[in-house]
Amino acid sequence: MNASLDPAIATQSKGEMHSLFEQQRAAVARIGSPSFEQRVAALDALANMVKTHRHELVQAISSDFGNRAKEETELGELMPILNGIKHVRKHLKSWMRPERRKVGIAFRPASAQILYQPLGVVGILAPWNYPLTLTLAPLTEALAAGNCVMVKPSELTPRTAALLQKLIAATFSADQVTVVTGGPEIAANFCALPFDHLLFTGSTRVGKHVMAAAAPNLTPVTLELGGKSPVVLCRGYPLKKAARIVAIGKFFNAGQTCVAPDYMLVPRELVDTFAETILDVAQELYPSIAGNRNYTSIVSDQHCNRLMCMIQEARERGATIRQLSGAGAIAERKIPPTVITGISAESAVMQEEIFGPLLPVIPYDTLDDAIAFINRRPKPLALYCFSIRSTDVESLLARTRSGGVTINGTMLHATQEDLPFGGVGESGMGAYHGRDGFVRLSQARGVMKLSRFNMSDRIAAPYGRMTRFVVRLMLGK
Repeated sequence: MNASLDPAIATQSKGEMHSLFEQQRAAVARIGSPSFEQRVAALDALANMVKTHRHELVQAISSDFGNRAKEETELGELMPILNGIKHVRKHLKSWMRPERRKVGIAFRPASAQILYQPLGVVGILAPWNYPLTLTLAPLTEALAAGNCVMVKPSELTPRTAALLQKLIAATFSADQVTVVTGGPEIAANFCALPFDHLLFTGSTRVGKHVMAAAAPNLTPVTLELGGKSPVVLCRGYPLKKAARIVAIGKFFNAGQTCVAPDYMLVPRELVDTFAETILDVAQELYPSIAGNRNYTSIVSDQHCNRLMCMIQEARERGATIRQLSGAGAIAERKIPPTVITGISAESAVMQEEIFGPLLPVIPYDTLDDAIAFINRRPKPLALYCFSIRSTDVESLLARTRSGGVTINGTMLHATQEDLPFGGVGESGMGAYHGRDGFVRLSQARGVMKLSRFNMSDRIAAPYGRMTRFVVRLMLGK
């Protein structure tokens, strides 16, 4: 199926979206801050929805892509969602407790604390590449924080969007959680609603439009974008082991993962060996491409054509293209695992986030050269390093910036519920997952309570001995 909005799927008008938003805003005013029990009930309902309808969800996603292995959806979507709900549910009571803070000596006796309270109505604008995880994971934390939530799934996965709309409508009242569907115009109107927080996952280009649409309402945003996440292979690390780990991360979901390895930095003398080795590993993972249910299709004709053009342009610029055999694969929108060496820095494959199963391999001479190469480019969403020397790792961490890092692996930092997930610079702003998501989608409300014996009202005009005493106490003689 070409990934365009299915005409059978209902879309909301601008007026209907505003009506849903006003319903949720009225619910916020009516309910205030939901109790722990109410929040847990919402989380349990969400978990039960996913468990009960897991097979339908797996099938909808596979249909939207053209083919996606059931196991990839289970590993990359269902498990993270259910693990995330379990983690949040386990810790929510402690997160909700008021957090005591110190009071300055001049203001005692008094107490100070932070109350984590709901922001209000949160908007979630979700992408197509992980249409469940990147919709329901932020929804989990928004519900844990006590918010009402409006969700706009991607139009590029219309079957999944329609199923989510149906399941969420059967699980939650519209004034607590609701799903709106439609194309780019609906998404633009969605971003312009006066949310109390807007969370967007997608490209840097679209992220700029989302931020601009939110600005007139002063809506705070969390932007989970992307970028070209590098992998540095240091000398001494077992080459075949690194190749296998990178291949698993790169070709999972056919590279359509925001934290997938985007390009490799490899010691110059190992470039050709590494390129051949990673293709050998890919051949073991995917003995065939066409008809292989374990190898995911590219989501749309447009994205498939874009990747094919990247390969062709790189070839025309003199790059060496190594690729698994893929006879008949393109008819299924499948591009075989592809390794590119001798690539020009001006090629599209080195200028744009790839988001597909193409892996440029770039030579470097010293670790300083590799670090400089990374730092000449926008800060990536993720960074990976394979090294047996802690000094290499420490140098890379100290001298580069990225959203997150996995050492001697790929992508796994993004699956840890107790680590914040987010970007920096052009790869995004703000972070969520676990407690970081709860805090991000709460208002940290500072509350100070004066004791009945507090003397702060004595520090006032006409200024006298009490004021001078306090000033000397605080500033010194």
